[in-house]
Amino acid sequence: MATNGNIAPDRERRIRTSARAMAFVTLLMFGFGFALVPLYDVFCEITGLNGKTGRVEAAALAGQADLSRTVTVEFVTSVNGALQWEFAPDVTRMTVHPGQLYEASFTARNVSSAPTAGQAVPSVAPNTAALYFNKTECFCFTRQEFSAGESRSMPVRFIVDRNLPDQVRTITLSYTFFDAGPRG
Repeated sequence: MATNGNIAPDRERRIRTSARAMAFVTLLMFGFGFALVPLYDVFCEITGLNGKTGRVEAAALAGQADLSRTVTVEFVTSVNGALQWEFAPDVTRMTVHPGQLYEASFTARNVSSAPTAGQAVPSVAPNTAALYFNKTECFCFTRQEFSAGESRSMPVRFIVDRNLPDQVRTITLSYTFFDAGPRG
């Protein structure tokens, strides 16, 4: 029969081992949580999910236009309710040739009496087209700061890749502006 002196050190050792294992698992889960954000961004960029589109240099695709084919690009905008802005495309649709560089302009206006900042989040539909819709310049890449009542035109330059599947004849580019917090 074991005595209390022999049981306590063994039990204490198991408790310490369990505590270390739980601390390690907790640290591992915490690190995994932080790693998920960039991994999700990479996954969305590769697959085109969640409206992620490619960003390329215009020179990389110059001179590759397919003039025998046209695709309609529609522009849709919205503003999150927390942001007091008006935001609209200057034209609601364009007919483009895959492989050719185009520019579309949007107009945003801060209708509040205070300076505000917004950030645009793009989305492309259908999801299969997101892989083939490449922006070379976009206001969505940076935080937009507006003075009270300020209005400005904001361009987006894009190229629809020549390898866009033939069944995709219309692409919808949608932007939603969200409040980006206090002016920095």
